[in-house]
Amino acid sequence: MTKEKLLQDLKGKLQVIYGEDYEEDCHQAFEALVDKWAEKDWRPANRITEKNTYLIAYGDSIYEDGKPALSVLHRFLKEQAGGAITDVHLLPMFPYTSDDGFSVTDYRQIDPALGGWQEIEAFSKDYRLMFDFVANHISKSSSWFQQYLNDEGEYQNFFIPKENDFDDSQVVRPRTSLLFHEYEGKNGKKTAWTTFSEDQVDVNVKHWPVLIELTDILLTYAHKGGTSIRLDAIGFLWKESGTSCIHLPRTHEIIKLWRSMLDYFRPNAQLITETNVPHKENISYLGSGTDEANMVYQFSLPPLVLYALSKHDGSKLSQWASGIQKISENATFFNFLASHDGIGMRPTEGILTEEERQLLVEKTESNGGRVSYKANPDGSKTVYELNINYSEALVNKEEDVSLELQIQKTLAAHSILLSVVGVPAIYYHSLLGSKNDLEGLAETGINRRINREKLAYSLITEELEENSRRKNIFGSLKEMIALRQTQPAFSPYGEQEVLQLGKSVFALKRGGSEKPVYFAVNLDVNETQVDFGIEGYDLIQKKSISGPVTLGPYQFIWAVEE
Repeated sequence: MTKEKLLQDLKGKLQVIYGEDYEEDCHQAFEALVDKWAEKDWRPANRITEKNTYLIAYGDSIYEDGKPALSVLHRFLKEQAGGAITDVHLLPMFPYTSDDGFSVTDYRQIDPALGGWQEIEAFSKDYRLMFDFVANHISKSSSWFQQYLNDEGEYQNFFIPKENDFDDSQVVRPRTSLLFHEYEGKNGKKTAWTTFSEDQVDVNVKHWPVLIELTDILLTYAHKGGTSIRLDAIGFLWKESGTSCIHLPRTHEIIKLWRSMLDYFRPNAQLITETNVPHKENISYLGSGTDEANMVYQFSLPPLVLYALSKHDGSKLSQWASGIQKISENATFFNFLASHDGIGMRPTEGILTEEERQLLVEKTESNGGRVSYKANPDGSKTVYELNINYSEALVNKEEDVSLELQIQKTLAAHSILLSVVGVPAIYYHSLLGSKNDLEGLAETGINRRINREKLAYSLITEELEENSRRKNIFGSLKEMIALRQTQPAFSPYGEQEVLQLGKSVFALKRGGSEKPVYFAVNLDVNETQVDFGIEGYDLIQKKSISGPVTLGPYQFIWAVEE
C-alpha cells in the first residue's frame, strides 16, 4: 500500500467513525501522524506459522531481588524454555495503580520495577513480544485524568461525564460496580464513565484528539518491539446513548483503522482483540478476515475443554469446533486455556445449558476456586468467570486420585490447545505446573489472585528439577510443542475437520489433503479405542499403527499416514 492509498483509506474510515462530527482537521492530524512515523526505521515482522507458541506472563512473573524483572524473565525463558516459546505476551508492563497493571498511569513508560525500554529491546532480540494496550481506560491517577479534573486544555474532553440525556439503561458490563463515579475536581465535583472500576476511567474516543493519541501509542508499541498488540477490553471503546455500548460499529471501524496502520508500517504484526463475550460476538472482530483483527481470543475453548474433561463427554466441544473453520491466509484464532483472568463463562452462552454451566461453577468451588459475577441491565447478576488454576479446575476428585492422572489430564487439555486451528498461548502457571495460590487469594480478597502468584527465580528453577508435578508438566509440554513445530499441518491458517470417533473422544484432522495430522484425545479416566481408518505412524509413541488404537486414561495421539 502506498502512502497516498493509506491516507485515502484513513480518511474514509474517519468519516465513518465521526459521521456528522467529522472534521478535516482530524484527517490532517492523521496525515501528520503518518509523516511522523514514516521517518522511523521499522523492523519487519515474520509471518506466524506452526512454529509459534505464545507464553502469557507478567513482566515480574519470575523475579530475582535487586534485578530488573523483565531481564529475569528473559533469562529464565532462554535457559529453561528453549525454542518451545517463540512469543511472549507481556501483560501490562507500565506504571499502574490497581488491577495488577490494567489501570495504567503512563502508556509510554515501563514500570521501573520491571526495568525500562532497554530491557524490552534486549528481550525482543530473542523473542517476539506481545504488548498489552489498555486502550479503553486509564488510571484516575494518570496525568490525562488529573488534567481533566483540573479543567486543563484539551483534556477537558478526554473523558465521558454523566449526562442526563444519555440513556445508559441497556449498557452491558462485566462488573457490578457503578457505571459512573464522582471525583473532586479543581472547580468542584466531576463525573466520569467507569466500565471496570472507580480507578479505571474510560477514555472518550468521540473526541478525535483522543483517537490520535491512542493511535500514536499503538505505533509506539509496534516500533519498540511489539510484533503483537493485544487490545484489552476493546469491545467497550465506543459509547452511544440507548445502546449496549459494546461491539458498536464504530469500535469495529477504529480497529480497522489501526489494522491499516499496522499493515502499512509493520506488515505481519498481529492485532489481537480481547472480547470475553459469546462466540458469535467474539469472532465478529475478524471482520472480513482481512481487514480487522489478525487474531481473536478463542474464549469458548477454555470452558468447553474443562466441561469435556469434567464430564468425559466431547459432544459439546465437537459440535462447537465443527463451526470453527479457516478464516483467511492472515487471520486466525488466539487459542488459550488459562490466563491472568478467570475462565470466562459468557462464551458458553448458547452452547452449554444453565445446568451444565452450574456444574462447572460447583466444581470450581469444590476445588478451592472462586466465582465472579457481572451485572445485567435489569439489575440481576450472572456468572462472569471462574477463578481457579486451570489444572486444578480439571480435577474430578473421586476419579483423578493420583498425581500421575492429574498430570496426564493437564497434558490432555493442552493437547487440544495445541491441535485446534489457530496459535496456541500458554499461561506461565500452566507451563510451570502451578496450583491455586490460596495464600494470595486470602491476603488480597481478590478472586483473580488465585492464579497470579509471582515466582522467585531460584525457587522455581529448583522446583522444575525436584518437584514431580512441575517437572513432568513442564518437560512434557516442551516436548509436545517441539513435536508440533515439525508439522506444517498445524499451520494457524490451515484446515480443520472434526472427526466423530466416540462420545468420550475429541478428534480432529488438521491440514488439507497433503500430509494431514490426525489427532484424538481420550476424555475419559477409562481406556478407549479410536480408529482413524488409516495406515499410519504415531508421532508421539514413534510406532506404526493400523486399525483401532487403544488410548489409556486421558491419553492422546498425533498420527500421520505412512
